[in-house]
Amino acid sequence: MMNIKIRRPRIEDMKELNQFFKIVITDTFAKEGISNQSESMDDEIETKGNYLEKDFESNGEKRFFLIALDNEKIIGSIEYGPASELILNCTNHALKGLPEVGTVFVHPDYQKNGIGNLLLNNIYVTLQNKGIKEFCLDSGYCNAQKIWKKKFGEPDYLLKDYWEKGYDHMIWKIKVSDILR
Repeated sequence: MMNIKIRRPRIEDMKELNQFFKIVITDTFAKEGISNQSESMDDEIETKGNYLEKDFESNGEKRFFLIALDNEKIIGSIEYGPASELILNCTNHALKGLPEVGTVFVHPDYQKNGIGNLLLNNIYVTLQNKGIKEFCLDSGYCNAQKIWKKKFGEPDYLLKDYWEKGYDHMIWKIKVSDILR
């Protein structure tokens, strides 16, 4: 039986979290059939590490992470911060000023056990407590897109064949109050 705990990361978690990002992103690229795109994979891993550093440097003001642990092993992450350049550019800056929820990762050995939902529920409450009424979320991964469509409906922005033929990019704009009813 899992003993899942959600908390803010600590500086001593940094090494394990960066390793966790590498494991999850590498697994995601393999499951998406794009593991040959090693430069994109490395960029994604580096970006997540940079986001984590921004969290620590700003004490959660510029980026805000939560992590899930099973008996002190990091098995999940989620964060929010400013919307990415990708989101801003693809929406003609319509979502400027909205926070983006991202880095919703669950270790491959723990997927499909409700950990992602647990992390999402915790970030929704965090956003609400900070007075944030809306956020955006995006995905270029086909498997994640299926999950987000089931959870949030059709995306507000669909960028057909954005990455290459058959690989769309999707962006959602979500009201916290719609989720926490």
